[in-house]
Amino acid sequence: MTLNVNGELIDLQKTQIAGILNVTEDSFFDGGRYFSESQALKQTEKLLADGADFIDIGGQSTRPGSKFLHADEELKRLIPVIKAVKKEFPQARISVDTFWAKVAEETVNEGVGMINDISGGQIDEKMFETIGRLKVPYVLMHLRGTPQTMGQFTNYEDLILEIDRYFSQKINQLRKFGVNDILLDPGFGFSKTTEQNYELMKNLEQLNMFGLPLYLGISRKGMIWKPLNITPDEALTGTAVLNFYALQKGAKFLRVHDVKEARQVIKIWDMLK
Repeated sequence: MTLNVNGELIDLQKTQIAGILNVTEDSFFDGGRYFSESQALKQTEKLLADGADFIDIGGQSTRPGSKFLHADEELKRLIPVIKAVKKEFPQARISVDTFWAKVAEETVNEGVGMINDISGGQIDEKMFETIGRLKVPYVLMHLRGTPQTMGQFTNYEDLILEIDRYFSQKINQLRKFGVNDILLDPGFGFSKTTEQNYELMKNLEQLNMFGLPLYLGISRKGMIWKPLNITPDEALTGTAVLNFYALQKGAKFLRVHDVKEARQVIKIWDMLK
């Protein structure tokens, strides 16, 4: 498997790490920490030094009940940070976490190489068409509802089968718009209960039938800290355990807050292989 990122072919035989950079006020773990440009640059430097292959920049929180920002508001947060990161770290590969087609277009014009859409094109109907025109890799995530309403959509007759159907339909739609590089994110923590998250994790290998790279975002999420009765700050060990398990199931991308520790997990996995 390879990805074409701004003309560079990325070989996915090597597990990739996307380091999370949230330029938000209210993200569940690091909201407000990197809201200023100087804080964002300092964190980018750390993520790259620790071994991040991508910097995944998000301009709005998608935690349950989070504030909903429209495209122009999100761009006001993202564009200055993207410009600063590109200037300070010109070789850095950047992805943007957004569900707005306008944000995707304007950030790709600034040099962003991949779009990570938690809504699977459901919030902005122009997203698939835009990605097809931009010719950038696209992270397709499973979600029901929106971040504000997803807690109401956790009833499934067959969780795995319904996720398979969702991806099959969305992949077909994306192909019609000429999208070549698609990554699949099962959407841990989105429109799923804790028990459903673990059912999904146990059956993760079934998503390999699509022949597309699996993109996992489980870093410090509630599925880890809630059953352990701890806080997100204490959830690094659980994150490492689940990332290792996901690698065994075929994950090719890990989206994490803690890049150094994820790189260690991958190194041990590679040695065992």
